[in-house]
Amino acid sequence: MNLVYEKLKDCVRVVQKKVKFKPEVALVLGSGLGDYASEMKIEQTLSYSEIEGFPISTVPGHQGRFLFGTVRGVPVVIMQGRVHYYEGYEMSDVVLPIRLMGMLGARVLILTNAAGGINKSMSPGDLMMITDHISSFIPNPLTGSNLEELGPRFPDMSEIYDKNLRNLILKASEDTGVPIRQGVYVQSRGPAYETPSEIKMYGRLGIDAAGMSTVCEAIAANHMGMKVCGISCITNMAAGITDQRLNHKEVQETADRVSHDFQTLVTETIELIGGCV
Repeated sequence: MNLVYEKLKDCVRVVQKKVKFKPEVALVLGSGLGDYASEMKIEQTLSYSEIEGFPISTVPGHQGRFLFGTVRGVPVVIMQGRVHYYEGYEMSDVVLPIRLMGMLGARVLILTNAAGGINKSMSPGDLMMITDHISSFIPNPLTGSNLEELGPRFPDMSEIYDKNLRNLILKASEDTGVPIRQGVYVQSRGPAYETPSEIKMYGRLGIDAAGMSTVCEAIAANHMGMKVCGISCITNMAAGITDQRLNHKEVQETADRVSHDFQTLVTETIELIGGCV
C-alpha cells in the first residue's frame, strides 16, 4: 500500500473512533475566521494532537482542531487552523487534512485565506471570490505515485473552483449585502512575503491576489472529486503596490476588522450549499 494513503487511512480510523458525525461541507478557516465557532452548533471537537501522525499548525492564531457540528442545519466539519508548506511539512501532509475531511463524507470544500492584493482596484478589507488559481510556484500535492483510491492520475483542472458554488457565493453576497470581488489567486512558498519584482511578475500573469495556502488544498480536493470554492480576505496590498512595508500584524488587524462580514458571507454560503448538496 502507498505510504501516504496508509497514513491517511490510519488518521481516518482514529477520527472515526472518536467522532460519530458525518459532515456534508468542509470549511478551512483562514485569518479573519478564527472565531467562526460562534456561528455553529458544535457537536464535537477534536484536537489535531489527538490524531497520531497528524500535522500540527505552528502559526499564531491557528488553534489546531476540528469542529464538528451544524451551521444553519447543514452538517459541517471545520478546520480551525491549517498547516502550511512553509512550516516544513511534506506537501502530502499539508493536504492530508483535506483528504481526511473528504473521506469522512464532506462533498463540498470551502477554502478561506488572507491574501495580499495585486490588482490595484482592490483595497485592504475587500473579500475576493477565487475564480481560478496558478499553482506553478509550489510543489504539486499529486506528485509521486497516484493514490488510485482517491482519484485519477491526470485529473482535470478546467473548473477547479466549481461554477455552481461560485454562483452561490455571489447570491450570498447579494442576499447579505456583503460586497465580493472576483479574481485569480496564486500560492507562493512563503514564509517570506514576495518581493516587488515577484509581485510585478504575478500581475503580468493576470493574478489578482497572492497568499501562502489554499492552492495545494484545492488541487487535492478536486483530485478526489470534492466540489471546491474559495474566498480570500485582502488584508494588505502586496509588496511594491504601495510604499508600505509588510508585516503580519497588519494582516491580523485587517482580518479582524472585516471578520463580521466574512463570517456573514460564509454562513449564508453554507446555508445555500446545504439546499443543494
